[in-house]
Amino acid sequence: MTQVRRLRLLTCFFLLVSLAVRAQSGRPAATLADQAPERFADLGDLKLGSGAVIHEFRLGYRTIGRLNAEKSNAILWPTWLGGTSSDLLAYVGPANVVDSTKYFVILVDSIGNGISTSPSNSKLQPRMNFPEFTIRDMVESERRMVTEVFHISHLYAVMGISMGGMQTFEWATAHPGFMDLAIPMAGSPQSTSYDKLLWTAEIDALELDPAWKGGKGNGAMTGGFGVFNEIDSMNITSPAYRVSRTSPEEFGKFLTATRKEQVGDAATAWNAIRQRQAIISHDIPAEYRTSLEAVANRVHAKMLVIISPEDHMVNPTPALAFAAAIGAPAISLNSSCGHLSLDCIAIGPVVAKFLADPDSVSATTLLENGNK
Repeated sequence: MTQVRRLRLLTCFFLLVSLAVRAQSGRPAATLADQAPERFADLGDLKLGSGAVIHEFRLGYRTIGRLNAEKSNAILWPTWLGGTSSDLLAYVGPANVVDSTKYFVILVDSIGNGISTSPSNSKLQPRMNFPEFTIRDMVESERRMVTEVFHISHLYAVMGISMGGMQTFEWATAHPGFMDLAIPMAGSPQSTSYDKLLWTAEIDALELDPAWKGGKGNGAMTGGFGVFNEIDSMNITSPAYRVSRTSPEEFGKFLTATRKEQVGDAATAWNAIRQRQAIISHDIPAEYRTSLEAVANRVHAKMLVIISPEDHMVNPTPALAFAAAIGAPAISLNSSCGHLSLDCIAIGPVVAKFLADPDSVSATTLLENGNK
């Protein structure tokens, strides 16, 4: 989905908790950014699973809270597709979804988001010279930062939304003893054929733009990004949601606004393409040459899986199968908001409860309580 649309819609995620906290504190959201400035971990050469190398690799991050003496209260939260660590600030703070008075929270800018080293900002490997990377590569870059920069050998929790949820599944299987809790939200351990079709269509839309020029163009790619946004908008919620929100008479206005949501050039398009390629290749069972059920049994952490049955962007079937294989609670958000059900149903209190007492949360279906 487009960065602009995701930021606008997901800023309401965990709405009831976040708004209550801000009302009590009386502090503007900008204050959080001041308290948690963007920092960078300079990791040198980052060797990828393919054998390729990203040179002079820098991983962006923000931290909130204090690491205790035992280093036992750290929570890692990587970004979603196209998201940045600043987007996650709304959900962290005193008495928030992740309470910064209890936990040391590390918000990470995933590879290719334009903040961490990416096709758009790499000096040595710009644009098409930037190697393809995977969700597992994102996790390994984060593991290096956690161990080399913070000297933390064990995390209390890893959590994430969408592509961040994919990284959470990857963390839990690749490094099963590294965390106590894992909370993937609207994520998956495996991209289905439908997922792959969606992301491939969005990549094709960008590459068919006349200004793309094989990734070497410099002008605005309004046409490619316009179609890219249309595909994204069609899948981010559900048919029922769109029909209820946009009348036939209003469609022209809606379409114009959708096409204009994000424009960019070939450099920014490469960021979108490389992250989508990582999602297309995402297949944890294939990494271990085994079944999804077998790979799920690698997990040592207590896991809370959150999905939406109407998710047309990240198919929930593999996540549900994964949860069932290890008996993890799987919370199903019954909402026509689809991939944005986390925006429409206040799940924040459940996540906060699981962090405080993992055994207190069991499998539940949360009925729709409003589509904003």
